Amino acid sequence: MRELVLSCSEAEAEALSDILMDTGVLAVTVEDADSDTEVERPLYGEPGLEPEVQAWRNNRVVALLPDGLDPRQVLEQLSHEADREVTDSDWSLRDVPDQDWVRLTQSQFGPIKVGDNIWIVPSWHAEDPVLPAADTEPGGIVRIQLDPGLAFGTGSHPTTHLCLEWLASGLPRGATVLDYGCGSGILAIAAAMLGASRVDAVDIDELAVQSTRDNASQNGVSVTACLPDALEAGQFDIVVANILSNPLKVLAPMLSNRVAPGGSLVLSGVLERQAEEVAAAYRPWLEMGVWQARDGWVCLHGVRGRDD
Repeated sequence: MRELVLSCSEAEAEALSDILMDTGVLAVTVEDADSDTEVERPLYGEPGLEPEVQAWRNNRVVALLPDGLDPRQVLEQLSHEADREVTDSDWSLRDVPDQDWVRLTQSQFGPIKVGDNIWIVPSWHAEDPVLPAADTEPGGIVRIQLDPGLAFGTGSHPTTHLCLEWLASGLPRGATVLDYGCGSGILAIAAAMLGASRVDAVDIDELAVQSTRDNASQNGVSVTACLPDALEAGQFDIVVANILSNPLKVLAPMLSNRVAPGGSLVLSGVLERQAEEVAAAYRPWLEMGVWQARDGWVCLHGVRGRDD
């Protein structure tokens, strides 16, 4: 087994770690590149508080690769998602001794609570008696079974949390929902569990489409997942897209016109500094505003006029 070691700055470490987890690696850790040198700097905050920045001045982000995963494929996806060119001098590979990596990886990931009533539960915690049981009543507990380390998104990123929280608070029961750029299908699955009457999920990657189908089946909900060309004509009460700012701007006409009159458009994958730029791209169709911000990311929300 091998590890991909990527050099990065303090400001990049957290975002690159999140992106790497979505590429299919087994685990990601951040190391101090200056450790055991004269310029080593401790990382700590005030007593009882976490430090504001969860990284050092110079870092090594280390991703554990499963057998068969091409590191250059990981780097290509990383470059695209982070909008950052990764040169040969930025990364290296190193061998690691054999261990029970499945057990080790599972020990690092527990259930994730999102908002007041959504839980993302790895399969190895499915029978954990401490966790609250699912409740299909309005406002009840929603449990989504999804394993960290799988490709296409696992629910740990702030943008996913923002979209899930919007769905939990703003999705009318019986609404129709389109999840565009569905990845693992986590938003589509949540919408179905929260009472949507119909959920369509779209991604440009066939593997993501299949991942969404598999995860929906695992969670016992009905989601129609397909490639963009297979999406039937029609509009939806709710359209949600958690991708990146550039594709969101390109998709503005299509996504806006997929929203039914009086319906909502929910966008994330947008940095706070990009919010106005993305909102401007949608202004010919609907007025978008920041619903919530978290850790430098925003969730934008807008309502399409009933006379459009």
